[in-house]
Amino acid sequence: MIEPLILEPVMQEKIWGGTKLKEAFGYDLPSDKVGECWAISAHKNGPSKVINGPYKGLTLTEVWDQHRDVFGHAEGDVFPLLTKILDATEDLSVQVHPDDAYGLEHEGELGKTECWYVIDADEGSEIVYGHHAKTKEELTELIQNGKWDELLQRIPVKKGDFFFVPSGTIHAIGGGIMILETQQSSDTTYRVYDYDRKDDSGQGRELHLQQSIDVTTVPSQNPDSSVKTETSSNIQMTTFVENEFFNVYEWKVNGVATFAQTAPYTLVSVLDGEGELVIDDTQSYELKKGMHFILPNDLKAWSIDGTLQLIASTPGEKL
Repeated sequence: MIEPLILEPVMQEKIWGGTKLKEAFGYDLPSDKVGECWAISAHKNGPSKVINGPYKGLTLTEVWDQHRDVFGHAEGDVFPLLTKILDATEDLSVQVHPDDAYGLEHEGELGKTECWYVIDADEGSEIVYGHHAKTKEELTELIQNGKWDELLQRIPVKKGDFFFVPSGTIHAIGGGIMILETQQSSDTTYRVYDYDRKDDSGQGRELHLQQSIDVTTVPSQNPDSSVKTETSSNIQMTTFVENEFFNVYEWKVNGVATFAQTAPYTLVSVLDGEGELVIDDTQSYELKKGMHFILPNDLKAWSIDGTLQLIASTPGEKL
């Protein structure tokens, strides 16, 4: 297969969501409370569907299960990565995710290490990243007594920021922030605090205090903001993170940029601009803001022509 898998995203309604995904990317939204676009997903709670080529109409899950050659015969029961765009119109709950060992034992799925690229942020926006507890005992006391101002570490954010969020990191995206998230394919979240918010039926959302205490890393890690940017002919490439779970890059293209395969497959999201993906100088595919696609294993080289900002990711060594 030497053409991209172009995917139709899945919209997820959230208590903290809004309408910016339509305003920013033109997506059709089922309501005015859409918080997440599951852009490249093979997770059972929202698999993307292929909209072109020989696998048109199949979900990404079905392609992974039935046509593993597309992914270089990669191993694993589940497609390992999940790309989302989140519109945090209001604050997300303060939460933490388990690592693989805890997630598989207690939830029957992978843990969740993730990372965020800040697409946009209102002035004064901030995230929760980490905590101030020095020991597990202090963490337990602060959580059980709801001493959130003492516990939580808050960090201001702006458009273009990037954060790596390992499993075990207490975190929350603040209101007014839109991010692209690259993560392990997991939907396990332990909610630590939800501002005493009520859902549509007037009920408080479930908290997971003991699980949160179990999996939170103590002492907390500070965010690693080191990135590497290289400029070559018509492209500025920024390496945000490379680790055992995923590698995430930004491609800023202005003109014609050529690429060679560096991984069994590559996930790509178009955040801004327009242009085309060219394969073998014979096939071209229109690229526009809000598109998401996978470059398969048989595609060893390609070029992108236009003025675009793209976020690309590949599986890490563990995956």
